[in-house]
Amino acid sequence: MADAKVIPFDDDRSRARRRPARADGETAAVRALPGPQEPDPPASPGAEEPAAPDAPVTAGPPAARGDWERRLAGGLAFLRRRITGEYEVDEFGYDEELTDQVLMSLLRPLYEKYFRVEVKGVENIPDKGGALIVANHSGTLPLDGLMMQVAVHDHHPAGRHLRLLAADLVFVLPVVNELARKAGHTLACAEDAERLLRSGEIVGVMPEGFKGIGKPFGERYKLQRFGRGGFVSTALRAGVPIVPCSIVGAEEIYPMVGNARTLARILGLPYFPLTPTFPWLGPLGALPLPTKWTIQFGEPIPTDSYAPEAAEDPMLMFNLTDQVREQIQHTLYKLLVQRRSVFF
Repeated sequence: MADAKVIPFDDDRSRARRRPARADGETAAVRALPGPQEPDPPASPGAEEPAAPDAPVTAGPPAARGDWERRLAGGLAFLRRRITGEYEVDEFGYDEELTDQVLMSLLRPLYEKYFRVEVKGVENIPDKGGALIVANHSGTLPLDGLMMQVAVHDHHPAGRHLRLLAADLVFVLPVVNELARKAGHTLACAEDAERLLRSGEIVGVMPEGFKGIGKPFGERYKLQRFGRGGFVSTALRAGVPIVPCSIVGAEEIYPMVGNARTLARILGLPYFPLTPTFPWLGPLGALPLPTKWTIQFGEPIPTDSYAPEAAEDPMLMFNLTDQVREQIQHTLYKLLVQRRSVFF
């Protein structure tokens, strides 16, 4: 198999999501022939009526046939490119074609049918240029980051892609490591984040880290500490806006009622969750509850008015970090008041 081509960061090609063109027959199953139509001549008196012809046998509507043929051709072309290595990845291992064609398709049923995610404020994400999306983190397993990635991918009018910053643990797990790289995730460090932002990417970060995702169920929707403001410093250096994001619904998918700390240390995990169903029901207990989600992107906080050296001002870092955190927390409370129930 040939090696995949690496896309340099200065590649100026559009990253807009590709959409297949509609087939000509897709707008209507039947089209009238051009020109005037001659009426059938009247039957002669006494002539026998012609027998009704048998119903024609067809292979299906033209629109359906064209759609399936196009899908089959696209699928075969995709497989050929994967086998021959004629696909592209960037310097971080991001495979845009695989993400669009396969990974998003696998996540979309969970997003649309299971969690029934409602998205608000996606227009607050810029149509072009870099931006840093800062969100709350919860749910025991990091499904919230993946659902946020689908939300940006499917709902942003410019078809933008979200590049998530992930913890070290993600990149030491077999299979998960490779899939994370292919989906555009990279290590949560200032250097990688700044390079992505300067190249015009949308970057997502969840500053609560394991403190947020592994907190007890009794502390749901209470934001944990946002670290030392490293994400604010990165946004200031890159001169990109910060977009607060609030996610409601993820807290209840795995109600964490306990933490087996000894087992977590043995396995090298930050925590080992105990929920009403896991590990008591085995693999079935790992199935998340079908909660109703809402993801809201808030008003962006601009940073381009600050001088580059402002990133070294600890007081400014503290104030901006607190502003982002308070905006996310306030929106969480507002969304919780508005929702009818956890599941509907």
